[in-house]
Amino acid sequence: MDKANKIPPRCAQSTPKCLSRPGVTVLTDVCEHQIVSASSKHHLVPKVVEKLMQSWSTKDCYDHISPVSIPSHRAVVDIIEQARRILFPGYFTSAKLHAANLEYYIGNETAELYDKLAEQITMAIRHDCRRHGQPCTNCEVRANELSYQFIEQLPGIASILAQDIRATLEGDPAVNGPDEVIFSYPGLRATTVYRMAHELHRLGVPIIPRIMTEWAHGETGIDINPGATIGPGLFIDHGTGVVIGETTVIGTNVRLYQGVTLGALSLPRDAGEKMKHKKRHPTIEDNVIIYSNTTILGGDTVIGAGSVIGGNIWLTESVPPGTKVLLKRPELIYHHSHVDA
Repeated sequence: MDKANKIPPRCAQSTPKCLSRPGVTVLTDVCEHQIVSASSKHHLVPKVVEKLMQSWSTKDCYDHISPVSIPSHRAVVDIIEQARRILFPGYFTSAKLHAANLEYYIGNETAELYDKLAEQITMAIRHDCRRHGQPCTNCEVRANELSYQFIEQLPGIASILAQDIRATLEGDPAVNGPDEVIFSYPGLRATTVYRMAHELHRLGVPIIPRIMTEWAHGETGIDINPGATIGPGLFIDHGTGVVIGETTVIGTNVRLYQGVTLGALSLPRDAGEKMKHKKRHPTIEDNVIIYSNTTILGGDTVIGAGSVIGGNIWLTESVPPGTKVLLKRPELIYHHSHVDA
């Protein structure tokens, strides 16, 4: 074939454009770049930006336009993961740990955790002060102190988590040892994050505790507010859909199944301020079992020690210790269809 008659595989702006699909090749005098440029809506983008700027300037929408940095969501998640490596050494790291290097490893991880946490707490305090117009509180000095106070609690958190693991081993016949619980059980993962977040909440650290527990909520489907008070030996089996509200109090060795809600009664529209510091969620005493899809509501509701609450129960009143609450068996209706052979 004559070179002059060959269809060029590619085209420049100054040559005819070849548009092809399997089995068909078509020449056009317009370059693809010109077609794409003509269809661009880039010139309309400034109008959208102008509307966005208007919404922020009138405060109809929310923004964080400030020289003060807000805590980093990614950094908070990194803190969670680093703390888990400390609390469960050898489980969540590629490093090979043995007696000779364990102290060095834990020391290095803990020192890094302290620095990372102090940085994020500084941002959280500074952001909180600016948002609420508070006077200077020496945020860096305070953050260093709070970070260290959290680090001091790590041995206690590790001890409580060990009790949570033992409760899981005792309560779940399907489990094949503690490694399986630590590696794969969403209940323990959510509880671990909650126990860290609760300590930060107790220390008065702004925003970071809630970032932590809401991340765990997204990862596991288990929603535990960092303000809840939960004793050791908590076992959340399966876990999906469990909700534990801010003012909930849970005793020791309590077992919850999937879909359990420990929530508040119906609240008024302005409850955000009126009910903020009032107990709105139930108290669950020691050694209670609550089965799946049960809802228990109200700050005055107390489930007495040793009680068993069956599945699909709705409770808004207290239950004495040692009580079994069961739902009456529903009437089942069966319809048989006759199918000819």
